[in-house]
Amino acid sequence: MPAAIIFDLDGVLLDSEPRWNQAKEALVREAGGRWRDEAPTVMMGMSSPEWSGYLRDTLGVRMDAGAIARDVVDRMEREYRRELPLLPGARKAVQALAGRWPLALASSANREIIDLVLELTGFGEAFGVTVSSEEVERGKPAPDVYLEAARRLAADPRRCVAIEDSSNGLRAAAAAHMTVIAVPNPHYPPDPDALALAAASVPVVGEVTPALVERLDR
Repeated sequence: MPAAIIFDLDGVLLDSEPRWNQAKEALVREAGGRWRDEAPTVMMGMSSPEWSGYLRDTLGVRMDAGAIARDVVDRMEREYRRELPLLPGARKAVQALAGRWPLALASSANREIIDLVLELTGFGEAFGVTVSSEEVERGKPAPDVYLEAARRLAADPRRCVAIEDSSNGLRAAAAAHMTVIAVPNPHYPPDPDALALAAASVPVVGEVTPALVERLDR
């Protein structure tokens, strides 16, 4: 049986990728930079140091990277406190899987955002481990955040199941040698080669059930 289940956050539990990009685009335009149409795809899976550097060096935001990250995080915190975009079935999936296996969260979101989401959803007790990619060397598609989540769980990565929505997320989990379940992001659909790395694909996270996980193990 699997040793643990590791969730991504943005695009799996939250319909949040468009909100992140709106916050980043607003800062770029307000700061006199130049937003690019490809920016959302380029930044998908990047850690906070990586995307803040991209906004500074490529999109022309004349602020240091730390200030860029703080500005975007502040915007996201205000947005989430107004309305948290929890995806249909997210609560059901977390509760059902937490009843069977240890859970972890391996996210590209900043630590402050992860902690706020756990507070607002009440998911804190369900997830024994949470890791932000800003806490590891490289963001997705590198496997670092998934490997760190498994390490903190004291679980063999090869016996972990990861739930992901994006091309870089799928690649990261597969590079960590985990069994991957895809929940394709409708806003930014994963590339066919990335989707092919998944052992199963479901349209919504609520369809990630203990029965599905057990079938994959067999």
